[in-house]
Amino acid sequence: MKYPALLPFDDLLPQLDQFDTIIDARSEGEFAEDHIPGAINCPVLNNEERARVGTLYKQVGSFEAKRVGAAIVARNISSHLETHFADKPRDWKPLVYCWRGGNRSGSMAHILAKIGWPAIQLDGGYKEYRRHVVAALEVMPRQFDFRVIAGPTGSGKSELLRTLEQEGAQVLDLEKMASHRGSVLGSIPSQPQPTQKSFESAIWHALRRFDPARPIFVESESKKVGSVRVPEALMECIRASPCIAVSLSMTDRVALLMREYVHFVADPDALNRQLDCLLPLHGRDNLQRWHEMAKSGAMQPLVEELLVRHYDPAYLRSISRNFARYTEARDISLPDISPKSFVAAARELMTQE
Repeated sequence: MKYPALLPFDDLLPQLDQFDTIIDARSEGEFAEDHIPGAINCPVLNNEERARVGTLYKQVGSFEAKRVGAAIVARNISSHLETHFADKPRDWKPLVYCWRGGNRSGSMAHILAKIGWPAIQLDGGYKEYRRHVVAALEVMPRQFDFRVIAGPTGSGKSELLRTLEQEGAQVLDLEKMASHRGSVLGSIPSQPQPTQKSFESAIWHALRRFDPARPIFVESESKKVGSVRVPEALMECIRASPCIAVSLSMTDRVALLMREYVHFVADPDALNRQLDCLLPLHGRDNLQRWHEMAKSGAMQPLVEELLVRHYDPAYLRSISRNFARYTEARDISLPDISPKSFVAAARELMTQE
């Protein structure tokens, strides 16, 4: 094969994991919105430089834009050669892409190949990768057998999923991918949610590694996890799948939520700001009382009341409406919230894969 080689994504997919490095040559902003999983960002034009070249193209003309852009690209590629790629061996195999597989990735791939590395450029760039992900997410979910971990808020669904994964089960943890716990109080401090495109990339990346002969455990999510939306085909498959109903005592549910939402225990003002979302559902009097409970440190009775008054009724309405097979769900009753109990439950479920 002559290098740099220009190959379409469908041809690259079977060997995608065999590249030593996947290089995203786009700007930092483009990379942050979404990228091929595992890629590193080595911009040939950063955010400001890309804007400058684009302005020249529109206001002056393509020749001036290309002249200025080429000088910037050359400097940036030189910098990457002296830093990111300085220690790469002779047989280092990189894949390079940009937005459409044009000049940015083409320039980098050309120089890498001239040095002697077997560089591959993605034909069509990120745009072609994104087309593949969107199409694949319409088809891939139907290849798998999902097992839905259901249960009211605080019943240990997320902890059971994490334990299943640690025990070697196939787990699609949508809340982890979305950096959100899936409820009105589900935002996680210091963990911004991914973009919709990045969320879909993470799902695609996980699904393509799963074995269709084994079940995938997933939580009974809503269509939206925080601000991101679960792809429609995946949601349909999950909601049509067998369910496992997890239960805990109210005391343990409250204790588990206090442990998982410790940031709200430490910052009642943040909790109250989130509780304001419940005003249309529960009225000003209830909301004011909950605010006062949070401020006074009465967290345990507050959590229990929120479960009884808000979360449990909402869960019962949602699960019966959206998960067709919940009425035939297998029951898993956890005796407590110790790691030992979650391991025992996970192993019991895995023996029936």
